[in-house]
Amino acid sequence: MTEIGLLKAAGAVAFTDGDKSVTNAQVMRRALTYARDFDALIVHHTEDPDLVGDGVMNEGEFGARLGLLGIPKAAETIMLERDIRLVALSGGRYHAASITCGESLEVLRRAKDAGLSVTAACSINHITLNENDIGPYRTFLKLSPPLRAEDDRKLLVAALASGLLDMVMSDHNPQDVETKRLPFAEAAPGAIGLETMLSAGLRLVHSGEIELMTLLRAMSTRPAELLGLSGGTLKSGAPADVIVVDIDVPWIIDAVELKSKCKNTPFDEARMTGRVVRTIVAGRTVYEYV
Repeated sequence: MTEIGLLKAAGAVAFTDGDKSVTNAQVMRRALTYARDFDALIVHHTEDPDLVGDGVMNEGEFGARLGLLGIPKAAETIMLERDIRLVALSGGRYHAASITCGESLEVLRRAKDAGLSVTAACSINHITLNENDIGPYRTFLKLSPPLRAEDDRKLLVAALASGLLDMVMSDHNPQDVETKRLPFAEAAPGAIGLETMLSAGLRLVHSGEIELMTLLRAMSTRPAELLGLSGGTLKSGAPADVIVVDIDVPWIIDAVELKSKCKNTPFDEARMTGRVVRTIVAGRTVYEYV
């Protein structure tokens, strides 16, 4: 474990192993217990690497038809269930980094109903895409955790709308072109997400699946609350970090126009409605769409 207390005092807002799961339950229990004494948040990637194995996409009929090794949803649910029991044992604060399936939502619901200090996020990819979007082995849609079935996507959206899921995250994980333009099983998982996150989320608003303010809260206000940051609000005295959005402007995602050095996006050439037209940081305009 790292020095959680000293780092918290120095300004760290959360502690995580990134996209790696802590497989040792004793280590995870100690981290939660130690973090509890400093009111520190533990963020965890819930995937059992042994169950993931050599899998490259969601386990099911579609993956079998493509001839690709699958990753069972149990790889996520088992790890989440273990973590929730450790939270109950330790009394620590816990955040599940990426929930992707209905079974995990049931575990999360029980934890919240029990009054545990548990929150969770879903990625923009998992609430707007499903495994069928992979189509003819499109490696830009190879992600970790993998895209799930459409039924799971709908359950995630409903959980976000009801408040069971606390936030939406970008799952921004750029990959070099040499690691993505390979056969699907050999390609690295990950894609950019920051630039397309809001526009992709607005698809759910325009389709009537979620309210605009619910989406905006899950992408700004709620994350700021959870991490103890002063952003995510327009209150007087708050940092003047603001975006101006035209929710009705149509546009097509062109990889050439993306600002990221990595151009690998699951939404390559997708038609979107709504985009950020101005970004203000500390009261100064740093981006403007013309």
